[in-house]
Amino acid sequence: MEKNILIYAQDITILNFLRSFFESHKKYSPVILKREITHLKSACLKKKPAALLVESPFGLKHLEASEIPCPVIALISSDSLTSGIRSVLKADVDSYLISPFYQEDLDYKLKVAMARRNWIKHLDTKKKDLESLLEFTCLISATLDPGEALHLIVQKIAKIIRVTHCSIISIDTGDQNSAYVVSSYKDSGTTNTRLDLGKHPEIKQAILLKKPLLVKDVFKDPLMKDVVDILKPLGIRSIAVFPVIFRDEIIGILLLRASKAGRTFTAREMNLCSSIANASANALYNAFLHEKVEREKIQLERLAITDYMTGIYNIRYFYSRLEDEFSRSVRYNTPMVCIMFDIDYFKRINDTYGHRIGDIVLREFAQLIRGRTRRSDIFARYGGEEFIMILPEIQREEAIMKAEELRKVVEGYRFMGLEDNDRITVSMGIACIPDEQIKTPDDLISVTDQALFAAKHKGRNQIIVFPDNL
Repeated sequence: MEKNILIYAQDITILNFLRSFFESHKKYSPVILKREITHLKSACLKKKPAALLVESPFGLKHLEASEIPCPVIALISSDSLTSGIRSVLKADVDSYLISPFYQEDLDYKLKVAMARRNWIKHLDTKKKDLESLLEFTCLISATLDPGEALHLIVQKIAKIIRVTHCSIISIDTGDQNSAYVVSSYKDSGTTNTRLDLGKHPEIKQAILLKKPLLVKDVFKDPLMKDVVDILKPLGIRSIAVFPVIFRDEIIGILLLRASKAGRTFTAREMNLCSSIANASANALYNAFLHEKVEREKIQLERLAITDYMTGIYNIRYFYSRLEDEFSRSVRYNTPMVCIMFDIDYFKRINDTYGHRIGDIVLREFAQLIRGRTRRSDIFARYGGEEFIMILPEIQREEAIMKAEELRKVVEGYRFMGLEDNDRITVSMGIACIPDEQIKTPDDLISVTDQALFAAKHKGRNQIIVFPDNL
């Protein structure tokens, strides 16, 4: 099924690129909006597109990204790079592309933007589900803490039934050979430890049958013959296993063990524990769901500040940190350095080896530089083959030496996919504060860009420091 994509642009380069893109990607159906349209929200509500492609800064003048009911991707031409980026950051759109444009880049960002929007909706649904599950019944409803609820369950069972060991075990729904103790009576030290289910045939059998399982005597039951020697030192004689089932899926196990000879679990105790296992399903699912939401939240936060291709920071995060670091430098009168990098003749790499090798070179370059930076440095992809770095609390001379070291490392490095005699070089522009000509973060970026331009103009593969060599 084709996905409608709205387009609001006037730049001929952008329109030609989009025309070529949609001719090659039939899964999308483009709808070009008239230039006279200024109410993009109304257009999106009416057309219900999968995404909106908008020219920056032209289209963003009429846009409040938070009001648009679909992902927004901005396209920035080389003629309006600075103003385009600023408009993107101000409008807070989902993503953006900077000239030169590549079809693979747009296709990827469309997929990611739509997936992220669906993911957020999915997380919102999960969150509501989590909030409803916090209302436990009976004993479970006494607390909103999943861990405490599970602890109360095992404590209550131990009081009602004469049992030596009582544990609640989580089962990995993706890999049912993995199990972890999440709550335990008496054996508190085993909490969060991994269980080898190869040594627990009773648990594996209960999972297979999806029914409670009773081992009256571990020394006589054929199921336990391979693990008798393991259980004997523990004094275990009788075991009861109760699958915890949520929406027809086993998510955990309630495991009871008794040690007294001749002691086994009665029918009443089995029925009672089955009821407790069913009641604990919500608490156990709630605990797992909470952990899952937290993991997904962390992953979303990481994606929001990372450039997908190179794995380093994106320009949105860079600008947010730039404001903080610049203010800190001014407040405490400490030095700070900004370095811009540009891979020399990168277009030749793409033309000679293809864009796939070009992407590999970009990733390798980014990781090569990042691996030689301090933890406090902020290194980001600025756009295309340009990168930028902030180095807080470093003296000018030290920063220049560091830049020269990086330049030599790049020059001597053999990049994957390139011929042995084909090496990459990099031009760099450097600016430092304090400096009388640099009063704002924008000034710092501007003069660093001037220095980089001079480095390229004077022959590339060199470093120019503002304002000395300009």
